[in-house]
Amino acid sequence: MSQQLAMCGERRLVLVEGPRQQALRQVAEILSELCPAGGLWVGDAAARPHSALTVTPVSKARQHLGSENPVLIWDGWQGNPPDGLAALAGTLQAGGFWFWLMPPLEEWATFADPDYPRMGLPPHGHHPFMARITALLAEDPSVIRFSVNDVSSAPALFDAVGTEPFIPGTTGDQRRAIAEIIRTGQGRRRRPLVLTADRGRGKSAALGMAAVQLLQSGRSRILVVSSRKENVSTLFRHAAAEAGLTYSGQTLLQLESGESLQWLPVDELLAQRPQAELVMVDEAAAIPAPLLREILLGWPRVVFSTTVHGYEGSGRGFNLRFRAVLDRETPHWQSVTLSTPVRWSESDPLEPLINRLFLLDASAVVPSVRVPAVIERWQPAVASEPELSSAFGLLVDAHYRTTPGDLRQWLDDPGAVTLVARQGTVIVGVLWATAEGGLDPTLATKVMVGERRLKGHLLPLSLANHGGDAEAATLNILRVVRVAVHEQCRRQGIGHLLLERAAQLAKRSGLDAVGTSYGASTELLPFWRTADFAVARVGISREASSGEYAVQMLRGITARGEAAGQRIAQRFAEQWPVLLATVWPTLSAELVLAIGADLPPAPELTSQEKAEIETFAYGHRGFELTLPALKRLSLQHGSCARLAGMDQAQLWVRCVLQNRSWDDARREGLCTGRKDGEALLRVMARRLMPR
Repeated sequence: MSQQLAMCGERRLVLVEGPRQQALRQVAEILSELCPAGGLWVGDAAARPHSALTVTPVSKARQHLGSENPVLIWDGWQGNPPDGLAALAGTLQAGGFWFWLMPPLEEWATFADPDYPRMGLPPHGHHPFMARITALLAEDPSVIRFSVNDVSSAPALFDAVGTEPFIPGTTGDQRRAIAEIIRTGQGRRRRPLVLTADRGRGKSAALGMAAVQLLQSGRSRILVVSSRKENVSTLFRHAAAEAGLTYSGQTLLQLESGESLQWLPVDELLAQRPQAELVMVDEAAAIPAPLLREILLGWPRVVFSTTVHGYEGSGRGFNLRFRAVLDRETPHWQSVTLSTPVRWSESDPLEPLINRLFLLDASAVVPSVRVPAVIERWQPAVASEPELSSAFGLLVDAHYRTTPGDLRQWLDDPGAVTLVARQGTVIVGVLWATAEGGLDPTLATKVMVGERRLKGHLLPLSLANHGGDAEAATLNILRVVRVAVHEQCRRQGIGHLLLERAAQLAKRSGLDAVGTSYGASTELLPFWRTADFAVARVGISREASSGEYAVQMLRGITARGEAAGQRIAQRFAEQWPVLLATVWPTLSAELVLAIGADLPPAPELTSQEKAEIETFAYGHRGFELTLPALKRLSLQHGSCARLAGMDQAQLWVRCVLQNRSWDDARREGLCTGRKDGEALLRVMARRLMPR
């Protein structure tokens, strides 16, 4: 069967159902007949069923992205993180089998998955996510079910399959992509290329082959960047083959005449900023948008490659967010899409199965009628597949990185609350929230001082531990995980309607507050502020998923919740001017002013401070001597709003609030030097001074 599958370019999922030890023995026997030249064993090293298999624990399965395997064995008894499952399925070669060791299919919905505690989910009880998976697997005729307790099921492995010949090789799509990459690499500056496709279409191979052809035709150095080193193995393998070199896992290829192709991690690339004629970004959707923008503006020629339906990041989310950056910064950018599979045939049943299982191709439905939205409570765990796909598609489109793990969290979190907005029968908006907090005071105090770390309860624990407010962890909070509205239905107030209904639900349930935590952006902050949410905290490091600092906001709905919100906001307002220069020195001026405008105003200026500011604004008082008073002026009621309307607002933020040097300001083009900068700030101080 393996030979027949290879001939027609297909792959198969084999469910090995039954007790783990028996399953291991049966798989070992099958592998002894298949004699694989390699492959991957995801599980305990001591239980590896064949010596040719590379061993990886479940927790590190995604490190093998970019590899190609003739066989994949997944020990589901050790845990089943959806992101890893979805990712590694794409590494299976044509003719390959994916053996998934699990209990009998009918027991999956109540299987105590060892991976659940990692995400704060209860391992015991009924799991809607796995119940849905089992239903889809049971109805798919391509899935081979092999019960270790019933040896007679073995012959099902050898049923004949189609015999349409499949010849792996470069497709027309791939050849066009290679030509466009070469054109970009040899062409004019600031004309980036965006390469999109589902996995298995040969994007990485095209990058590798095109890179070598560019080096052979005059370019001297090309850099490759990705979120993980392992992701670029396919790219470098094809590059080595194109150059006639031996590939042994290296991420630096050098031609005889000295030209080089080299991989660098994102942070190293941006820190060192080495010279290169072309930078290739592989799996760009897995890299935060702010970093992609830095790459776009930092090198003359850039190619971005991204998967449309991704397991690490959504290519659609990438397009929605990064397209605006491309349009603004490099309006002559180009795009190429690859649709024909390279590593398996179009008749392969495994890819569409993985897409269905993990909703990798979830797509929001375009509303056909424009009527007032109706908000209703909704249960994703019991929704039909079309509705679930439509709702999850909204979440994918609205968030930069939505993964199969999010789908499991959404369906299986017992504290989850979901609201949808419908126009007619079509879901045009989704709000996903979860109940958090309610810790007893003793435990809350231990969390605050760092003696206890708990899974889940992201918002109250963060406010207690990082915000230094133990009482915050005792609050019962409904945290909005995601809120999404169809692109064609935005600016109709649907998002605010969803938030208002969530607040009403929380109040009826006796909760104290509604809150949220998201990657800070100037687009999102006004949305939450106009829904009566106030800034409670800003994270001290950038989030891995968004590349932004987390902004946490609260809206009190009981007297206790309102009092806590005011207390937390006041404390953050006191910390803000001190931490801004040390913790957030690179935060954008727009965000600094937007957050500052949302904080409780500082006490009025003293007569001494007013005198110092006046002599700076109208006289010759030194900038450094006036700096403390200028900072206090920035925190007065309405100051941030007035600053936001001034042409030199960024200069004020950089030099007054973030303590950046005059050299920094000059390099950013904000002034020509100290004298010029001080003169501009004096004019601004006159406009800001209280009348």
